[in-house]
Amino acid sequence: MIPCLFLKFTGIPCPGCGGQRSVFYLFQGNFKEAFLIYPAIYPLMIVGILILINLFFPLKNYSRWISTTSYLSIATVFIHYGIQLNQLYHFI
Repeated sequence: MIPCLFLKFTGIPCPGCGGQRSVFYLFQGNFKEAFLIYPAIYPLMIVGILILINLFFPLKNYSRWISTTSYLSIATVFIHYGIQLNQLYHFI
């Protein structure tokens, strides 16, 4: 696995930490482990699938679908990041 340079230099995990391991588990068929390590993997997959579908079969409400799933992905990334930081550093 490629190490996280942000974590290496600052000692703080980045919002994407765990994504690479999550994809690895996904390819192995461990869907639960993939979600537990990085919950944003599924909303990000939906965004990627929508982009690929739109390349070959233009969708009528593409911009609405992309914006909705992108906001969901971003929210999931930052909620997971907040929980991860809270568990590591006990902010609350």
